[in-house]
Amino acid sequence: MSKLILLYIILICCYFDTAAQHAYFPNKGIISFEKEVYVRARMREMTNRADGRNRGMMMRFGGNIDDVPEKNSSMFTLRFDDDETLMTPAEEAETTGSTATSGRSGTGGGRGGNRTMNRAPNVRQSTRPGEQKVYYQNFREGTSELELNLDEKYLLQDSLQQITWRFTDEYRNIAGYDCRRVNGATPDSLYIVAFYTDQIPISGGPALVHGLPGMILGLAIPEMHINYWARKVDFVVDNVPNQWRDKKSKPMTMNDFFDALGNNRFFGGGSNPQQQRRNLLENLIY
Repeated sequence: MSKLILLYIILICCYFDTAAQHAYFPNKGIISFEKEVYVRARMREMTNRADGRNRGMMMRFGGNIDDVPEKNSSMFTLRFDDDETLMTPAEEAETTGSTATSGRSGTGGGRGGNRTMNRAPNVRQSTRPGEQKVYYQNFREGTSELELNLDEKYLLQDSLQQITWRFTDEYRNIAGYDCRRVNGATPDSLYIVAFYTDQIPISGGPALVHGLPGMILGLAIPEMHINYWARKVDFVVDNVPNQWRDKKSKPMTMNDFFDALGNNRFFGGGSNPQQQRRNLLENLIY
């Protein structure tokens, strides 16, 4: 009897070892992200760091900050393959028409997400200047593009942003995937927190953030009071579509756009050119 039990245990161990060796790591998929903006805290932050003229303008047009909702959420869809990612507002993403084959879902901080085939919800997006954004990353060429709509549409082209990462021993389950926390700093010293999973072996993430050995499913920018959390992951067979650019959008580099737009109140202003540039670029990207 004891020999039978021992044989049974050995067979079970062999089964799980074989299953682990043949685990499916997707290299093409669709991720639904929820973007959380803590509006009240963000407005206070932007007002405090604006110079005198811009602070007065923001307070005059923004009204009483205490009357502003504490938080506002919107949905984005990130498509990925081996070489590219494309993140669009959820309403626009509904028109891409790709069929999911399998997936997982869950909440940003919850444990044990469930598998699902459901589509991302059709969420109405904000119409404030600069809110309608499309993000594109090309890892093979080392480039990024950001399409946004102000008084007209712009297509801002740049190289991939280099971020300095420091790994931690903290883990969190996001959308059914075990993710490791990594603390990062952008070239202009913006502190960010990312949670990535090596179960999706693509070095991408939301809002043009990248550079980790797996997909970023959670992103927090404490200084800006903005978070991105993956809510659902679906696997697909299609590559990232390449017909997403609006033919009417005006191609520009990030630097040219900054020189053209300058100290704009919608993006936080600043007390000196360096601070203005940082505030503008950060608000454009995140």
